[in-house]
Amino acid sequence: MKHSLFGGKAYSSLIRTLFYQTLGTLGVSALIILSLRMLLHGKLADSLTRILCKICNVDWETGLLLYQRYIRSNYTTIVLIVVLIVFIVLFRISLSWFTRYFDQIVTGIDQLSNEVDEPIVMSPKLKFIETALNESNQKLRMRKKEALNAEQRKNELVVYLAHDIKTPLTSVIGYLSLLEETPDMEAAQKKRYTHIALKKAYRLESLINEFFEITRYNVNDIPLNQSNVDLQFMLVQITDELHPQFMSHGNEVKISIPEDVTICCDPDKMARALNNILKNAVAYSYPNTAITIDCEKVTDSIHISFCNRGQTIPEEKLSTLFEKFYRLDKARASKTGGAGLGLAIAKEIILRHKGTITAHSENDTVVFVVTLPLADS
Repeated sequence: MKHSLFGGKAYSSLIRTLFYQTLGTLGVSALIILSLRMLLHGKLADSLTRILCKICNVDWETGLLLYQRYIRSNYTTIVLIVVLIVFIVLFRISLSWFTRYFDQIVTGIDQLSNEVDEPIVMSPKLKFIETALNESNQKLRMRKKEALNAEQRKNELVVYLAHDIKTPLTSVIGYLSLLEETPDMEAAQKKRYTHIALKKAYRLESLINEFFEITRYNVNDIPLNQSNVDLQFMLVQITDELHPQFMSHGNEVKISIPEDVTICCDPDKMARALNNILKNAVAYSYPNTAITIDCEKVTDSIHISFCNRGQTIPEEKLSTLFEKFYRLDKARASKTGGAGLGLAIAKEIILRHKGTITAHSENDTVVFVVTLPLADS
């Protein structure tokens, strides 16, 4: 920190101005008294003696003695008192000039609270406050814009999900109606209709779960029930659960995690985060390609990388992958069935575990890197 007579702070210029203004007012006060004394030299004593004679109703000689005893002998004290009175009057006047700075601050705060588009402008002495208010105004505008964009994406997805719920529901009702109306239907056809109805019912369940995700997404006060977890065992379990999706898309999962890697986490929530990352890898990978999971220990943390072969993600879109309700490919919405929450939820869970998640993409390869602290040994 920079040290100086005025503390080296951002508002040192303002303090310096007030200091010099006060010093100047004191000097002007003394100068006024000295000037008056010089102008009234030889006349002031006579004037004061006459005043004493009138007030005390005494002759000139007695008035002169009173002047010598009470005024002349206390001359220095009287001058200081007069200087102080003049200083107070002048300082009060100068404060009226100084308060214009506070008027500018109040005006700037009003502009900030009223979300005025024009930049806040103040005098050079208040440049530090002008900068701070303009930065705050910019942050507030960006947050408002982000909130509006998120709300718009959320509304669009709610409409999409509401529309998509109707499609599988109609199919389920249709096929179940056929089964009920045709009791003597051939076994093969009945099996086919039952399979289609069940598939549509699963799709309907998935969409309803999306609604629950949207509703619960902002509930951030759920506590973490942490314990030491074997990372390899957790990933094997997750990949086993997702095996049908890997098979249907022709993906092969290759896990290369040492057996002695232990992390401290909430098992359910961390499994959900890693599950979401893997589901995203399946949804956006090329068919019949491998998805690899590797890890690397770095001091007291572990870097877990999820790599899949898929369309290269442009650099400008990598930072938006973890935004809630964001879809990289809206045209594949019905196929992937996601509401754009998977990676956002994964990021939130990882951050709550004091970890990080980043994305990289080039040459038809997409890599997500999750960094988590290792469990204390």
